[in-house]
Amino acid sequence: MKLLVVVVSLAVAVAAKESIFYDYHQEIGIPEAARIKLAEAALDFDGSRIVGGSISSLGAQPHLAGLVVTLTDGRQSVCGSSLLTNTRLVTAAHCWRHRQIQARQFTVVLGSVRVFSGGVRVNTNNVQMHGSYNENNLNNDIAMIFTSHISFNNNIQRIAIATGSNNYAGVWATAAGYGATGDNVPVTTNQVKKHINLRVITNAVCSNTFRPGIVIHSTLCTATSVGQSTCVSDSGGPLAIGSGNSRTLIGVVSFGSASGCSQGNPVGFARITSFASWINARL
Repeated sequence: MKLLVVVVSLAVAVAAKESIFYDYHQEIGIPEAARIKLAEAALDFDGSRIVGGSISSLGAQPHLAGLVVTLTDGRQSVCGSSLLTNTRLVTAAHCWRHRQIQARQFTVVLGSVRVFSGGVRVNTNNVQMHGSYNENNLNNDIAMIFTSHISFNNNIQRIAIATGSNNYAGVWATAAGYGATGDNVPVTTNQVKKHINLRVITNAVCSNTFRPGIVIHSTLCTATSVGQSTCVSDSGGPLAIGSGNSRTLIGVVSFGSASGCSQGNPVGFARITSFASWINARL
């Protein structure tokens, strides 16, 4: 009887682990793109989504690029990315393809506090996903974007990529994006670029939350608190350390808990140090 109780208890513990989204564009990107577009149209603010955090000024996080994703069926979705050179950006592979939904074009948006208007806007369909990208568990969720030349200015700058063996556990890093500011955010909510500071945790701690196979060696996780996190459509965006010209990219937003982004569960990123050689070979 005691053995049976233990087995049942273990089964319940495994069942309690968090899953991640099943189909990014269908579940998140497409409805979020429609919500952001309506929010931008409904509100008139000057360009002076992250849950909690702070509104980013125009020149803050100059490496952040929004992505308006045009899908093969004509619908639109949204993601984020980071500018690495005048012609290269990095994003999450699931922004380009996830499950049955394939992107046809990215509109890269730089130097703007809004994603559907303003700034420098460059169209491209030249995207290369990592060869080991797994659409089921989002392992190796990283892709390179190739564009025509983009000029740097005060509001548009490159970011360096992390190399070496530092796992960054305990380090505070900054995530930025144009995503929702919470679960079930109304259309009228101000939709602007935001950023938030999050603390990196070990993969061992992170794997306690998610189902087996999701958190692997090339995953980087951050802790969150209730109301303080990355959120839907921040996918592909940056997690960076440092400031000014010394900013370094350590993660690309990959996944969060399917139960929502306001619950205080960890957030998963593609760990840049694991992909540094792959990225450098494509710069």
